[in-house]
Parts: sequence; C-alpha cells; structure tokens
Amino acid sequence: METTVVLSALLAGSFLSGWVVVLIFAVLLIFFSAGNLPGARRGLRRRFHEIPEAAKDTAEELGRHPDENALVYEALTYDNRSAEFIYPHRSSLSELLRAMILFVAQGFGVGRIPFAPGTFGSLVGLVWFAVLMATKRYELYLLGALCGLGLSVWLCGAAEEILKQRDPPSVVLDEIIAIPFCFLPWVTHAWLAQSKLPALDTFLTGQGLLVTVAVFILFRAFDIFKPWPVRQSQRLPGGWGVTVDDLLAAAYVGLLTLVFLLVRQR
Repeated sequence: METTVVLSALLAGSFLSGWVVVLIFAVLLIFFSAGNLPGARRGLRRRFHEIPEAAKDTAEELGRHPDENALVYEALTYDNRSAEFIYPHRSSLSELLRAMILFVAQGFGVGRIPFAPGTFGSLVGLVWFAVLMATKRYELYLLGALCGLGLSVWLCGAAEEILKQRDPPSVVLDEIIAIPFCFLPWVTHAWLAQSKLPALDTFLTGQGLLVTVAVFILFRAFDIFKPWPVRQSQRLPGGWGVTVDDLLAAAYVGLLTLVFLLVRQR
C-alpha cells in the first residue's frame, strides 16, 4: 500500500512543480505518522512542563548549606549512590533530552510508523535533500550534508543506548541524511557544468523525476540487501554502525548515477 502511494505521488510530479511535490511528500508523511505523533507530542509537552519545576529544585539545591551538600558527596564516596537516586528530580531534564533525541533519531515520528519505517524515513530524506537544494549554493549543500552525517552518528548512537537495541528499526535518521549523498554526483555534475546548483524542478519533474524515482528505489534496495561492505559496516561501534551502512548504500547509488550521467553525456 505504502509503495503505491509513494509511486503515485512521485509520478504526479511530472505535472507539478518541484516544491509542490515536496509539499505532497510532507502531507503524506504527516498522514501516515499522525497516529504516532500525538504520543510523542504529549511526552515532549510533559517534559517541557517539568523544566520550571526542575529548575526551581536545582536552585534550591544549590542554595543549601554546604554541610547538606557534603552529605551528598559522602554518600557518593562511601555508599556509591548516584545523585539521581538521592534527588530523583534531577532526572527530569535528562528524560527530556532522551525524548528529544528519540524524536529526531526516529525521523520526527516517522520511524514509529509500524510498516516500512525505512522507506518513509527515506521520503523525509527527499525533503531534506530539497532543503539543501534550496540553499542554491554547492558549498552549503556539502556542509549541510556533512553536518547531517555527524548529527546522525551522534543521535543514532544515543538512541541505541536509550532503546537498548542494536540499530533499532524505528531509528531512521540514518536514511534521512543518506539521501543527499545519493544525489551528490548528479548535483556536482550540474554544478561543474553551470557553476550553480540546478533548480529543484530538475529532479522532480519530467525525465528528472524518473531518475529520482530510480535513485530512491536503488537506495532502498542497497539498504535492504546490503551488499559488501554495507552489511559489514554495521559492526562499527555505536552510531557509526547505524549510519555508515546507509552512507555506503548511498555511495553505490551515487556511483551508478555517475555512470548514467557519463553515458548520457556521450
């Protein structure tokens, strides 16, 4: 079902402008993830409401007499008890941070869709690609893609620790940040020829849309079947193992795209 909806939206791009297609993607993603977002919103709202109370308790704690604080240090030294155990309110901010990490690592709620989370995460990646293209500057495109890569390594690794699971299916930030790398040879080729980034419509209308669909499908195929060394890269520690396999899958797609561009140029 999700494949039919995705392909229908992509094919509709033949008759629509690039940003209209991006809007359609966004609406589809909101539609499919709507059932999961209320819970995430409630959790984040609850944590934000706890911030003033946690701040007040922290201020009171800092204003205590030094002898009272000394009891805490003594407990930490001799009884090996954590500060979180002695003052449970200290966990409020850390729980808020964990909720925010999961929200981003799970593709802003998209990863919580019960079916094909990687495919929907890749669709969010197309939106991220469109955002980078909107900068209209090649160096900003590269900078944004690299910053996304670093953020994915950090947040996906943290999400693994929070969920106590190796490469959780709900964590799709790695798919999101990999999509711009799939298009990097295409973008670079156009930039070298024109000294500027191509218009977004180049990728989402006419023949360019067909290539975009092919890039998307190839990325999902490489990400699912994981040819060498994609699968082997998952052994890397922490967020590196979660992120690098998608980056390598994107590299496979990028190489095929480059070959296509060179053959078409002849």
